[in-house]
Amino acid sequence: MKIVILSNQARSMSNFWSVLIRRMLAAGHTVICAAPPGDAAAEAALRALGAEVVNYPLDRKGLNPVRDAESFFALLRLFRAKRPDLLFATTIKPVIYGCLAARVAGVPRVYATITGLGYAFEADSLFKKCVNRLGVLLYRLALGHVSGVFFQNEDDLGVFRQQGILAPDARVLMARGGTGVDTARFAPAPCPPLPPEGPVIFLLVGRLLEAKGLHEYAEAGRRLKARGANCRLHLLGPEETGLGGVPLAQIRRWQAEGFVEYLGETRDVRPFIAASHVMVLPSWREGTPTSVMEALSMARPAIVTDVPGCREVVREGVNGWLTPPRDPEALARAMERFVADPALIARMGAAGRKLALAEFDAETVAARILKDMGVPEAARDDREEQP
Repeated sequence: MKIVILSNQARSMSNFWSVLIRRMLAAGHTVICAAPPGDAAAEAALRALGAEVVNYPLDRKGLNPVRDAESFFALLRLFRAKRPDLLFATTIKPVIYGCLAARVAGVPRVYATITGLGYAFEADSLFKKCVNRLGVLLYRLALGHVSGVFFQNEDDLGVFRQQGILAPDARVLMARGGTGVDTARFAPAPCPPLPPEGPVIFLLVGRLLEAKGLHEYAEAGRRLKARGANCRLHLLGPEETGLGGVPLAQIRRWQAEGFVEYLGETRDVRPFIAASHVMVLPSWREGTPTSVMEALSMARPAIVTDVPGCREVVREGVNGWLTPPRDPEALARAMERFVADPALIARMGAAGRKLALAEFDAETVAARILKDMGVPEAARDDREEQP
């Protein structure tokens, strides 16, 4: 079987879908990874797995219809040239334009994965409401004739049904655990020194987007500093220049004021998780937060907002705490609990590792996805079937 995996970044494909790609290749399938150009290292990692890598143009965050049309026609040419048996599309624009192009090109089986609702569904301003209406229309056209749609949580599915995006007979599939986490690669790591030897180190991993709760994180840092809490707030992630991005200049101002410490970006988050005690993600909404699952797998507790996606990976009082969204005071109080009682870190971290192994292991997630798509794990030799 020839399979195209379509995403908006080679890096995210390499980081999040490598286990799925390996299982496809191990079964003898041909895998073509399609992503925009610009990340030679991630593309090399995908080729090292045995996949073919092709590029197509994509403006991930822009709203220019001409550039989006270029993406659609480039994907149409790609599908007609490669003639895949199956398309697995993930992230917003690849799902929309990839599914539309696959329909025109006659790709036999098309699956979409909704990894989160994104900027268009925040709808807290007139502009965002207009973007939402456009997004709903495009999603409705794109998903009208697909073979199946994967959702990572029930809340996102509810939004799609409420907005009338899905047809009544649409095949809905639940991808519990999202992309999953490679629990062998993200193995438990010893914690840094705890108080009184050292401060409790909190870590937020994510693109520099306001929807990741960056303003709330910095404000919590300001309040904790004012209270003299023995802690440090680290921030790790790439700059985001599109809609909803927090300018790097703002991050630098927070750092100068001593609220957060910006660590830049990385291709390997493991050393940064190992150097921290608690993962924090005050996001407004998620599909399933990979950074949190990675931290749980490395035996770190987490503080997340009680919103779709986040609440799927944290059990209140077991492997972390849930806080109300957009509430920096509640976030600061949750962080103070770990500062006041550092013994919670080891206990909740162990519970997080247990949860990651039981529910979020990438091998289990990938096996479920392949089964739901009807992709055989043992490739057949069609020549043996011929008389």
